[in-house]
Amino acid sequence: MPTFRHEGIDLHYDVTGDGPPLMLVAGLAADSAFYAPSLRELGARFRVITIDNRGAGQTAPADAPGSISAMADDCMALAAHLGIPRLSLVGHSMGGMIAQECALRHPHAVDRIVLAATAPHAGARNNDLFATWAHLYPVAERKLWFRTLFHWVLSPAFLANRATFGALVELAARYPYQQSARALAQQVAAVAGFDARPNLGAIRARTLVLNGTLDLLFGAQDAAAFAAAIPGATFAPLEGLAHSFPIEAPQELTQRVIDFLA
Repeated sequence: MPTFRHEGIDLHYDVTGDGPPLMLVAGLAADSAFYAPSLRELGARFRVITIDNRGAGQTAPADAPGSISAMADDCMALAAHLGIPRLSLVGHSMGGMIAQECALRHPHAVDRIVLAATAPHAGARNNDLFATWAHLYPVAERKLWFRTLFHWVLSPAFLANRATFGALVELAARYPYQQSARALAQQVAAVAGFDARPNLGAIRARTLVLNGTLDLLFGAQDAAAFAAAIPGATFAPLEGLAHSFPIEAPQELTQRVIDFLA
């Protein structure tokens, strides 16, 4: 992956395919590898830019502090570095918060946004849950930590396939670019400090809100209200899917993005 230096941080990114520019932004405790299952098909239609957020993946320093606003500015600075004056974004969970902030802070540079399994504000319950995850991260056995996390973000149908679930736990626990405990805690703090509710009416980018009907973090009813607060936004519930639907059903994300941007 190439590197772009911005505000003293070496942001790792990759570019795949050719066509209209599309940036994919990952969520809490994830990096650009989160979108690997969708990358080939999206790259056949778009110029896809993936980025490791501050505190994730190969971006360095590994524990660089940052807010949602700072991560949004990283994304748009990267777009400018690549000579892209205007692009669309897909953001999942915390990445969806970053995409909202990109649309609000850089309206002339953002065409369309796909907000997947996200919200304008995490809420007290989620912020406490995320802080608990961050507290347990440095002391819990890594496979156990990921098993606990995945029970929150994957659907019962996916979890019922013990072989597939076990393989995912193994893959996550052995991932070579593990997030540091400090970096996770700083991302959790960034999420807790984000609140776009007063500004949703100012989003001018054409918007698609995607949400699994079994999402335990951001419920479908709240997601529908979220979409209704954004001028002209479309809400699409995904039946039987949970928070991390881009992992368990990447074809859903891929096709929805293609249809929306086409």
